[in-house]
Amino acid sequence: MTRRASPVAALLALVLWALSIGPAAAEQVPAGGPKLDAKSWILIDARTGEPLAGHAVNRHLPMASTTKLMTAYLAFENLRFNQKVKAVDYHGDPSESLMGLEPGQVVSVRDLLYGLMMLSGNDAAVTLAKAVSGTPAKFVRLMNQTAASMGLDDTSYDNPVGLDGKTHYTSARDLAVLGRNVMKIPRLRKIAGSREAELTSYRPPVTIETADSFLLENEWAKGIKTGHTIKAGYVLASDGRRKATELIGAVIGAPTERARNDESVSLLDYGFSLYRKKVPIRVGRPVDQLDVRYEDQDLPAVVKRRVRLGVRDGQRVTTRTDLPAEVEGPIDAGEKLGTATVLVDGDPYATVPVFAGRSVDKPTIIDRVLGSPLLIVGLLVLVLFAILALGYLARRRREARARKRLRRVLRARR
Repeated sequence: MTRRASPVAALLALVLWALSIGPAAAEQVPAGGPKLDAKSWILIDARTGEPLAGHAVNRHLPMASTTKLMTAYLAFENLRFNQKVKAVDYHGDPSESLMGLEPGQVVSVRDLLYGLMMLSGNDAAVTLAKAVSGTPAKFVRLMNQTAASMGLDDTSYDNPVGLDGKTHYTSARDLAVLGRNVMKIPRLRKIAGSREAELTSYRPPVTIETADSFLLENEWAKGIKTGHTIKAGYVLASDGRRKATELIGAVIGAPTERARNDESVSLLDYGFSLYRKKVPIRVGRPVDQLDVRYEDQDLPAVVKRRVRLGVRDGQRVTTRTDLPAEVEGPIDAGEKLGTATVLVDGDPYATVPVFAGRSVDKPTIIDRVLGSPLLIVGLLVLVLFAILALGYLARRRREARARKRLRRVLRARR
């Protein structure tokens, strides 16, 4: 009875897993997009992380040297950028990518990160891992802990380099999310997008060129990291910016380097076709006109840099200002007045300072008098009161004179 039931139970469990995990993941990625030969791929909006297209986005696959994205992230977070460390004695296979470090060589973390990302140096990876954690095992534990904290549920590491292993895998979704996190860090973003760099801790300094052919072939490309092993095939985490839009793609298991690059371009081309450029804030176009106290002329509120963004059909772009309802001089031209924020579907996209478009003079006493209705009314009341008082006094004076004349006349008659 138990032997017959166990295969049924196993099959039922497999069906439930497929229903609960497989379709759920597929539903998170919109239908459409190009047809690629890679085993797994995804395209996301770099600004929001929203998936735009994908295939088998949660499938566990070898990641090759895109592993080094996590190595770079942890090195940057745990070491000083200009810190000097000693290179380890690393002996790799002849086919491995190396930075060319000599054992014991003193090199900066900065240069190691450039060698890690641009040359995909395995020797740089293990040197950084040791500098961060002391041993490879401790560093791998840190890699997996960090992956869990990032929500990379389909990722597991067993080395900082990218060598194939039973417990070393990722998914297209996780690779894109990790790439997005790396590109949020300005210094790592610069490294990931560099086509050429100078290693300044070398004596004399050494100039290197990126091994990322995707980056070299596409001027709009911003990175991020390539990878290749026999088991993984060709892997690429890509980043590109066009039409004021930044997109991140991940392609895993392409058959050749050429296919990997072409499919990544096709994927990003598709994504860019979904967007149109908008410029809701422009230099030279006031974002608002402010009332100026004691003046009839409004004060234009202007910006010194524009805000551009890419939006898809159905997305609503609005601008919200944080400015006073009324201002009073003196105000210098170019003086900061507040801020303006661009929102997409109600979420803040960018905030820029807002400045006075012209000077406003300090109001004079006459300006204050003429600009205050209550004060004018008060003055009119005082003038009217004064006129009435003078009239009353004049009438009393006339009456007094009349009485005096009358008394003189009466005395004369007596």
